[in-house]
Amino acid sequence: MTPQNVNYGLGAIVCFCLALSAGIAVAATKVQTKDTEPAPSEATTQAPAASRIIDPAYAAYDDGRYLTAMALAKTSAITGDAAANTLVARLLAEGLGVPRDRTKAAAWYGKGAELGDANAQFALGLMLAKGDGVLQDKAGAARMFERAAAKGIAPAKYNLGVLLLSGQGRPQDEIKGAALIAEAAKAGDPQARYDYAQLLISGVGGVWSDSQAAHWMELAAQAGLADAQTEYAIMLFKGRGVAPNPSRAAWYFTAAAEHGHPVAQNRLAMLYTLGVVYQKDLVTAAKWHLLARSRGVSDFKLDAIVAGLPPEQRQQAEADAADWLERNNPAP
Repeated sequence: MTPQNVNYGLGAIVCFCLALSAGIAVAATKVQTKDTEPAPSEATTQAPAASRIIDPAYAAYDDGRYLTAMALAKTSAITGDAAANTLVARLLAEGLGVPRDRTKAAAWYGKGAELGDANAQFALGLMLAKGDGVLQDKAGAARMFERAAAKGIAPAKYNLGVLLLSGQGRPQDEIKGAALIAEAAKAGDPQARYDYAQLLISGVGGVWSDSQAAHWMELAAQAGLADAQTEYAIMLFKGRGVAPNPSRAAWYFTAAAEHGHPVAQNRLAMLYTLGVVYQKDLVTAAKWHLLARSRGVSDFKLDAIVAGLPPEQRQQAEADAADWLERNNPAP
């Protein structure tokens, strides 16, 4: 059975940054919001710093001396240094100091993976899953993610969970897939937290819990994930899994709207239209409606309100929307 009404991240495989160190540790990704004020009663979470063991090649990489890093890494790779193979692959994959070559990068990641480097296994898994530099091979990707996940790499657990949920590369196993995404969520990744909340809402994986869904959605929202901010705001307004809190919901709608989330922009427009939490302001409501509509979220009621504005107010709303777009999507 194909899971319904669940957003698995980007719909397939999500590419996370690799921790470039001989001692592997992947810390949670923190996404900053554009808002200067914290959410009301926002709890804070701290991810432990990754332990790093820096050798000369990685030190050169960190300093931006990529040619030196390449030379040192290749010398170490000859001796069977797994992390050195991974560094060569990373430089080739990103075109740092050398021409970008994803095919050669995949080959070097393959060497690092064979030697047991978890970063290489994870990176090669991503390339195999997407057919990036190699022929697409979901089974091979799952195998690489399994090896990296066994060494505690949270993004590998997440991506393996996505494959299991969708039955790609491995037989579909919703319970195991959900459990792996839960592990990645507990490790601190915002996207995993958002997806785990969606699984808890839908019951995919065998567990339904609105309160737990709200907990994980809040954590993802606090990290700045616009999808999570929008969903958590809706939960706050409805009181689903959490005590109703319109003021906090409005804050999250505003944060997500400023990130460009069209549904949040639509909901924010309605708040200004109705005078809920915020003072009634039809010009500001029209601005957010126009932005949401430009991203495909239609609303006939708001269309009618915009059409009924005096010409000068409608022009002001259009100008405000254009200014917002220019600030957030400046011309090259």
